[in-house]
Amino acid sequence: MAHYLVTGAAGFIGARTATMLIEQGHTVVGVDNMNDAYDPRMKEYRLKKLRALDGFEFVRDDISERGILTRQAALHARPFDGIVNLAARAGVRFSVENPWVFLESNVIGTLNMLELCRQTGCKKFILASTSSIYGENPQYPTPETASSSEPMQPYAASKKGAEALAHSYHHLFGIDVTIVRYFTVYGPAGRPDLAIFRFVKWIMEGEPLRVNGDGTQSRGFTYVDDIARGTIAALKPLGYEIINLGGHEVISINGLVDLIEELTGRKANVQYGPPNLADMFMNQADVTKAREILGWNPRVNLREGIGNLIEWYKLEREWAKDILTP
Repeated sequence: MAHYLVTGAAGFIGARTATMLIEQGHTVVGVDNMNDAYDPRMKEYRLKKLRALDGFEFVRDDISERGILTRQAALHARPFDGIVNLAARAGVRFSVENPWVFLESNVIGTLNMLELCRQTGCKKFILASTSSIYGENPQYPTPETASSSEPMQPYAASKKGAEALAHSYHHLFGIDVTIVRYFTVYGPAGRPDLAIFRFVKWIMEGEPLRVNGDGTQSRGFTYVDDIARGTIAALKPLGYEIINLGGHEVISINGLVDLIEELTGRKANVQYGPPNLADMFMNQADVTKAREILGWNPRVNLREGIGNLIEWYKLEREWAKDILTP
């Protein structure tokens, strides 16, 4: 049985990763500042479920504040076998409006967690990164060797900075670092600022469904359980690696709307708007490396995954219908 620190534990991926680790018999200290980057009711929902699990301890704090290194006894009470740094400000569009908070959380926060790793002698560090780091025109499917030096918005730039810091701590202090680059993640209790959750809610509630651009842009969506499995698999000793974790199915936004209409049995009121310059037109992961090194493949197809989200929404609709979807 191992002992792990999971930052961003009330977040979408963090909560699922922490739950899976506990189900496997490990213990988890979860850190989250419970910010309002999106409707905090979703984070409270996830956290309530985590707190009901034996083997979970919660620390409410902000990893971007240097004081977290000294003021939280739970971070020093027992040596961690690994730090899984999933706390981040996410969202390509919001990063254009307030780049400072993205740099604080994603760069300074990563630095503080790397320092905690060094100071406590923890040997393994996982950093969550993003497919947005590949910029505007990578090859498809995109391998880890594609250029990540031309970020399109501050969010991707902040993740590039975090990756560079992680490499420096690997080089200087011998910390085993695995960077996992996530491709668009969805699933039950997902982020309400992302397309699939918003589309399900808008269609179910008869609200206008807003699309940036003409809907021909596409994504390789990845189910949250697949992402959590891949993240946990990356905890094994690897030295220093960057690994894509992404879905095997690519679908256009228009195709996604059609699929959700089919699965809900409801018609969408689609309203098209201008494209957003912060958005990539397409993403598609080359997961050859994940398959070879981690033995990982995505298991949940898009139809099954969206079906799971719709069923979750129906069960939680009494409060989920009021979740803010900007």
